[in-house]
Formats: sequence, C-alpha cells, structure tokens
Amino acid sequence: MKKCILLIFIVSMIFSSEVNSAQVDPVTSPGALKDTNINFLVKWDGKSIPGITKVSELRRKTEIVQYRGGGDPNLIRRSPGKTEYQPLVLKRPRTHDKEFEQWANKVWSLGSGLGTEMSLKDYRKDILIELRDDTGKVLMAFKVYRCWPSEYVALTALDVDDHSVAMEILILEHEGWERDYEVR
Repeated sequence: MKKCILLIFIVSMIFSSEVNSAQVDPVTSPGALKDTNINFLVKWDGKSIPGITKVSELRRKTEIVQYRGGGDPNLIRRSPGKTEYQPLVLKRPRTHDKEFEQWANKVWSLGSGLGTEMSLKDYRKDILIELRDDTGKVLMAFKVYRCWPSEYVALTALDVDDHSVAMEILILEHEGWERDYEVR
C-alpha cells in the first residue's frame, strides 16, 4: 500500500504543471522511510544521501599477464597485471533532493560559459557505503575513493502502461575501494 501511495505521489509531482516547494518529499521528509527495510546508506561530503534504492556491486578485475620463461618454452606462467575497478551505479526515485544533479553538474554544466563547464576543484569525492541491520547498527562499511560522475540520468523513460516510478541514476567512475575495518 505504501509503495502504491509513493508511486502515485511521484507521478503526480512529475506531471503537475507547478512545483510546490512546500510539498512533502516522500523520500527526504523526516520519518518517510522509517517503516521500510533499508539496509544500506550511501554518504558523501559527510552526509547521507536520501532515497538510494540500488547500489551496484563493488567489483574489481585484475588482468592476467602470461609469459614463458626462457629456459622452459612449453610452460606458460601467469602473473597479475593492472587492476581495473568497475563503475558504481546508484539509483533512486526522482525526488526534490539535488545531490545527484549538483555533483553531475560539476563534471559538465551546459550553458555555464566557455571554459567553465567543468569544476576541477571538487568534482571528485570519496563516498562511504554502510551496510546496516534492521536496528540501524552499522555492520560493515566500504570506502570508495576519488569518485566522479561519468553518466547521469535525470529522468528515466516514462510510460503510462508501465507502472514504474521515475528514477534518477548516477554512474560513478572511481579509483578503488576498500573495506573499512574500523567498523565492527
């Protein structure tokens, strides 16, 4: 029932001709997600980012370098090569919160003037992903370093026949991640 009400509210926000700034945001208003089973939080700039419903896997892949020794041409040896970190995808229902959009605009902002389209000052951020139990206790956390938005979807496709919620997507490139072992 709550999902249905949330869907109707978000769709009415998208298709209304005026935006009422006093309107209650279903994701960012205090206590809005109190009864849901959210088991993770994403943080950057020291604050929790509201409403994120999906975080892609933290994945890294190390290239395999094959070589043969000069004395044994029939044996192929393998060693680790360069390591590549896969992009991190964050998804959430479209809300009044502007964090995704503001960060994406630091990488490219249309119409900002020649030479000022990108903010080199602070477009990279470290983020923290916390896994939590049902009581809110942090079970484990991962630090993701020097992230920057490589792709931003402001509004997913809308279809009257498809009863899905309008989503916002941020795809982050990064320079690696590690588990925060201080969290126990």
